[in-house]
Order: sequence, then structure tokens, then C-alpha cells
Amino acid sequence: MTRNHQAEGAADGLIRRKLCFYGAGSMAEAIVRGLISAGLAEPADIVMFNRANAARLNELRDRYSVRIAADDKAREQALREADVIFLCMKPKDAADALRRLSPVLRDGQLLISVIAGLSIAAIEQLIGRRLPIARTMPNTSSTIGLGATGISFNDAASDAQRELVLNMFRAIGIARVVDESLINAVTAVSGSGPAYLYYMMEAMIDTAVSLGLAEDTARALTVQTVLGAARMVLETGEEPAELRRKVTSPGGTTQAAIETFERLDFRGAVGQAMRRAAERAGEMGAELERSIT
Repeated sequence: MTRNHQAEGAADGLIRRKLCFYGAGSMAEAIVRGLISAGLAEPADIVMFNRANAARLNELRDRYSVRIAADDKAREQALREADVIFLCMKPKDAADALRRLSPVLRDGQLLISVIAGLSIAAIEQLIGRRLPIARTMPNTSSTIGLGATGISFNDAASDAQRELVLNMFRAIGIARVVDESLINAVTAVSGSGPAYLYYMMEAMIDTAVSLGLAEDTARALTVQTVLGAARMVLETGEEPAELRRKVTSPGGTTQAAIETFERLDFRGAVGQAMRRAAERAGEMGAELERSIT
């Protein structure tokens, strides 16, 4: 499943904006790689910086030909000139970073937050002014162009800015606009979702080995099975329940396995886990916001 197959058709042509990434971690890199590979941004229009890791910045510059801001003067200039600022710092550093950022910001700049747990209201409070803001919840599959991102906007964001944000995140997968009150649900579905599937894959591989398969064979069969199942849902357009029924012959092996899942309340366990993930996302957001008051 390639990025081009999965992505929702990012708009053709350059976005022609100056982009600044405050933070240079894996998600920032995923977005930069997606924008450049989709032809949406020129490396010369992208500036990246972090507060301490010069080696990481040099690595990103060499890999993508982006510009880096290595000192305070260069960082301030990059922030002032940017049309779009990606807030990619760690949550624990966000409050201080946003307070320092406030005097540098100018009217009309678009802020895109990738900071888990930090609400739009909290960002507005920290920067002390009204600017267009997009709060996003991507997932780690964005690093290979197969991400799933939920996006919420404040009402200062124009229609053009909303479309710009959607196009940028479509460069690394799919993107859906949701009300901010549902961002925790997005976290439970797609933010944490890859780990649920990895956990299932771990169990399948371990069990296959216990049944006698070599570990490399068990891994290859499991990975391809999960990949093929996702591709079937995507390409056929059929509901997962219908595809499951087509595989499940009466009295056969799959039915025996599904009956075991049902006896162990697999569906209920998944539901409880996702609800707990959403609940924990809310708790983390509340903890973060209490720390900045």
C-alpha cells in the first residue's frame, strides 16, 4: 500500500507559503517529507529548528535540503517571516515555547499544532492573541505517507486556510475535519490505533511460532495478512463485517476462531480499550492545561 495509493489526492501545485517548523521530531519530518515528495512545497520555503539538537537539524537539512535556523536570531527571523508555523514541540515544552513565541507573531499567521493534548483555547491563552489555529492529531503511519489525521480549527481560520491545512496533511495520508470535542475520539481510533494492530500482530506471530512455524515465516505471513485485509477494505469498498462473513464458512476454521473471540468478548475488550484511550487523552490534556495556568 503506497502513499500515492492511500493519500486523498493532495492538491496539485505548490502551496507557495513560507513554512516554519518549531520542533524537528519524527512527526515534523513526516510532514516535511510528505509536502516535498507531493510537490506541495519547495525545500527553500521550509525552515526547521529545535532548541538543542544541532545534529538532528543538520541531518534534516542534508536529507531534504530544507533551511535550518541554528541560533536565536535566525529562529526569530524564520518565525516572523513564516506564513504557516507548525507547532511540533514536546508537550512538556509547549507552554514556555508558546509564551516566548507570542511577541514574534504577526496578524494573519496560521498556527498548526501537532502538540498532543493542548487545546486551541490553551494555545490562544498562551500566545495572548487571536490567530488562525488548526489543532491536529496525526499518527505514526504519517512517516510512510499512510497517516490518518483528525483536524479541528478555530473560527479565525479562513476557508482558504482550512483547505491549505487539509491539503498539507493529505500529503501524508488522509485527513478529516472534526469538532475539537471529538479529538480524543480521534486519538482513540487512529492516534493510538496502530499500536492496537501491532499488539494483535505480536499475538499472531507468537502463536504461529508456538504452532511450529519458523519466526520469519510467521512474521511474513502475519504482516502480509494484515496488509491484505486493509487493502481489501480499501479497494473493494465493502464493510469489514461483510468481508469477514465472506471468509467465514459455516463449521469451518474461521468460524471456530470467531466463536472463540466472541466467547472471550474480543469486541468488548476493543471497545473498553478505545474508551480508556479517549479518557486518558482527556486526562492528559487536563493535566497539561492545569500546568500552564
